[in-house]
Amino acid sequence: MSTPQVVVHRDKELMAKAAAARLITKIVDAQAARGSASVVLTGGRNGNGLLAALAEAPARDAVDWSRLDLWWGDERFLPEGDPERNYTQARAALLDGVPLNPARVHPMEPAGGRFGNDVDAAAEEYALELAAAAGPEDHGPVPSFDVLLLGVGPDTHVASLFPELPAVYERERTVVGVHGAPKPPPTRITLTLPAIRAAREVWLLAAGADKAGAAAIALSGAGEVQAPAAGARGRSRTLWLMDEAAASQLPRSLYPPASP
Repeated sequence: MSTPQVVVHRDKELMAKAAAARLITKIVDAQAARGSASVVLTGGRNGNGLLAALAEAPARDAVDWSRLDLWWGDERFLPEGDPERNYTQARAALLDGVPLNPARVHPMEPAGGRFGNDVDAAAEEYALELAAAAGPEDHGPVPSFDVLLLGVGPDTHVASLFPELPAVYERERTVVGVHGAPKPPPTRITLTLPAIRAAREVWLLAAGADKAGAAAIALSGAGEVQAPAAGARGRSRTLWLMDEAAASQLPRSLYPPASP
């Protein structure tokens, strides 16, 4: 796994714009190299802020949206169209405004869908979908995502992997149902750490003073069970994209003085 790198921007708006520009470049480069690109989206304030910035970026037209595969790191197990679903929010922020290939957009199953209220069956179905998309070059049951985005919670959770809950201990399955999450809704679907670590690059987004403690803990060598963000690493790169408020408790030795 790669060693985390930290980039600190002045505020959350600049962070979102810079992250969007960085993501456009990564997608375009991957499409030029392999013909397609794959990105795992995250919800929450920072994930949606990045998508909104991407929607407004003039360079977004450099992306061939029809050759982009989109996955999700986690989802709130709520009915289709619920405004709290990550998929619903992503559509509003960006997806409905770009010419994606619907067959390459992979939302997690909603509550009341094909699996009714069986979140574990819905999670297993997503694991099967990931495995079907993985090729021999991926060396495992998930694709080698080009970029996997994660928001960092004030408690150090990423995706729906919460400190010391069963999902963070998972080492075999790539997707699991979450029961009794400490923030609403309590029932969720999430990628596990083994699936997250299959990504070429993992980008963790943290903006706001309420994320400062979590960032300091996760980047100080904490264990992944107590601080799941500490275990979110990419194979070739792990990037923490932050604003000054979220980085306020980090030692300056962790990031270069020239960070814009």
